[in-house]
Amino acid sequence: MELLYEGKGKRLFATNNPDEVIAFFKDDLTAFNAQKKSSEEGKGKLNCAITTLLFELLQSHGIATHFVRKHSENEIVCKRVQIIPIEVVVRNVATGSLTKRLGVREGTILNELVEFYYKNDSLGDPLINDEHALLLGCVPHTNLLEQLRKEARAVNAILTPFFAKRNLRLIDFKLEFGLDSGNALLLADEITPDSCRFWDATSNEKLDKDRFREDLGNVKMAYEEVLSRILS
Repeated sequence: MELLYEGKGKRLFATNNPDEVIAFFKDDLTAFNAQKKSSEEGKGKLNCAITTLLFELLQSHGIATHFVRKHSENEIVCKRVQIIPIEVVVRNVATGSLTKRLGVREGTILNELVEFYYKNDSLGDPLINDEHALLLGCVPHTNLLEQLRKEARAVNAILTPFFAKRNLRLIDFKLEFGLDSGNALLLADEITPDSCRFWDATSNEKLDKDRFREDLGNVKMAYEEVLSRILS
């Protein structure tokens, strides 16, 4: 298959259908804009399974996504989209860069804070506002930014109670969106412990990529635990 794109966590391949691509989930682990790198055998399969289940869940609740079907243990078939170069971050609890940037105490409950980051590795994916997004040409008009916020909050409204029933706190998460050939807005990329922060609701143990960022160990076991609870 023709390789179309390779990112930190996935490779995208062309298919015989010009409107579809195959996303292959890699075992690579990266943090701090890929300044820290490693790999964990089997992580790609876990992320593929988690993404499949969560995209199917969101679609069942009316969220339009690029997900078509699972193709193999490491691969999903997706609709081909033009990715909007904005990472949409939803924060329910203060941690990570927010606490460092604003001095907010870690663990502070937030009122569904939505932030935009410019998807540009060379610049370190900087935080941007609406005016920046227009200046950079990320979107043609502010109406699309409002759509991104609305869709991100809709995703949060589905996932937060879903995980709460499984004794997991959805601390924050990153979403990416794209436009298909008909210019429809679709949720794209992935939803995994690579792109979300999950804390055990009883112990506040971290069950996501922060285990790699902070050298806590047992990264694969954490991802396996998340998948197990999703299936429960």
